[in-house]
Amino acid sequence: MEAIYIPQLLKLPGRKEEIKFQDSISGLDTLTPVKGVMSIRHGGTFLEVLAQAETIVTLTCDRCLQNYNHRLSINTSEIIWLEEEKATEDSFLSEKEVSLEDLSETLPPNGYFQPSVWLYEQLSLAMPMQKVCGQDCRGADSPKEITESVVDSRWSSLAALKEQLSKNYEL
Repeated sequence: MEAIYIPQLLKLPGRKEEIKFQDSISGLDTLTPVKGVMSIRHGGTFLEVLAQAETIVTLTCDRCLQNYNHRLSINTSEIIWLEEEKATEDSFLSEKEVSLEDLSETLPPNGYFQPSVWLYEQLSLAMPMQKVCGQDCRGADSPKEITESVVDSRWSSLAALKEQLSKNYEL
């Protein structure tokens, strides 16, 4: 997807551009191309971005470590404010404190909007936090020769103390 020059949106009918896509997104490893539609509307002081997209990704289960396919879909919108970046004396610091009101997405009014970068970010946010291949996932199977009665030798002193205490307090 091509970058969109933000002032160019003002010249379009309804100050809006609609993009239909079926393409791969750089940095996002998918089995199928990302398919969907995105709408970008210039609202004077903001951009309103709406998107519906879906694809299939291969994930690794956190419990059993097996690969499985997951349908990833989004139906989202975002307001991106158009304002010039304010140069301050702490702009060049590697760390700076950010207030809650500064936690919004902004772009310069004469800059570019990168639809593929925005789409990558939205799809990344839609990835499941806990990756589990299914409800019936039992997790990693432990070898049958390992049982609860076998104690790691490093814990043998604690096991002996536990046994001694249980004998001392028997009635």
